Amino acid sequence: MVQAALAVNISRRATRVAVSVFFFLAGFCFASWASRIPNIQQKLQLSEGGLGTVLLSLPVGLMVSLPFSGVLVSKFGSRKIVILAALLYACTLPFLGLVAEVWQLSLTLFFFGFFGNLFNISVNTQAVGIETIYGRSIMASFHGLWSLAGFSGGSIGTLMVSSDISPFAHFCIVSSAEILTVIVTCKYLLFSDAKHAKKQPLFVMPDSFLLKLGLIAFCCMICEGTMFEWSGVYLKKAVQASPELVPLGLTAFMSTMAAGRFTGDWLSEKLGKKTMIQMSGLVIAAGFLLAVFFPYVITTISGFLLVGIGVSSVVPLVYGTAGRSKTMPSGMAIASVSSIGYSGFLFGPPLIGFIAEASNLRWSFAVIALLGFCTTLLATFTRIEK
Repeated sequence: MVQAALAVNISRRATRVAVSVFFFLAGFCFASWASRIPNIQQKLQLSEGGLGTVLLSLPVGLMVSLPFSGVLVSKFGSRKIVILAALLYACTLPFLGLVAEVWQLSLTLFFFGFFGNLFNISVNTQAVGIETIYGRSIMASFHGLWSLAGFSGGSIGTLMVSSDISPFAHFCIVSSAEILTVIVTCKYLLFSDAKHAKKQPLFVMPDSFLLKLGLIAFCCMICEGTMFEWSGVYLKKAVQASPELVPLGLTAFMSTMAAGRFTGDWLSEKLGKKTMIQMSGLVIAAGFLLAVFFPYVITTISGFLLVGIGVSSVVPLVYGTAGRSKTMPSGMAIASVSSIGYSGFLFGPPLIGFIAEASNLRWSFAVIALLGFCTTLLATFTRIEK
């Protein structure tokens, strides 16, 4: 009996570690791309508006994947899909460093967005299954590893830039490491999902509660996407920071987002999920406004630190709540909420470019601050469990 219990515990622990690794891989891959956006913008001689237009290819890839992601995860299980998506996501990254024309970047970003959304939904479905096994909220810790990966990817990106290593060489190193890691750890992933179903329709309309959760995630993730893809550009153009300081914006943001997610489960137990989300929206807005009204290196980076704290717990809380939906299987529920939220993550950066082209970057960040505050407003009018 003792040996059997020990075996179950080791298996449970190994599965949680494996899922954590896949969260780390997803964050590291995206942050590697985000850390080199200023270099690729300069290489292709893109204006802010031009960059915003090209970045639209990411959400287009996301939108095309929407009808398939949830049903594929529900039909085949998240284990098979997350392995396939992780490999395809990693293999697409080096091509982003090879592009020499704008159309090539647009096409590659389309596939990067497609595989990224499939990866996102399948790995979160794995996380809901792990939460079910543990019987308590641990979703924030998984997303904390995604953030830690982003912090690590941003830091390595800074090192690559300072060492004058090309984006292509940088991305090849990351891709090779990720593929090897997937091969080693995939056998420990969760085999069965919560509420697994073989036959699913291509599209299921989420109920009003899931739609509200999706809108909360949308407002939060539009702020998160802005930080990933425009924090460096903002420091370079609006603040006129020196080149070696430009990557520090993303690094600062990722550091507090990671720290916030590792403490998020504990705080949400103390404050309640609804209060946690409401406070998060206020902190997000305050961080952006600090950068807007005081466009200096210290104040801007301080503002980005606040934004990281604010966004840290919102998405894990929303995804964890959606995964326990009583009206839809976990994979489909997460796909519905995640797709709405992730579209904000991807549509935000192009929006920044368009507003910046029409006025300036500071005005575009002020608009994002308002959307961050909408996280608080939406949570106020949504019944979220304590």
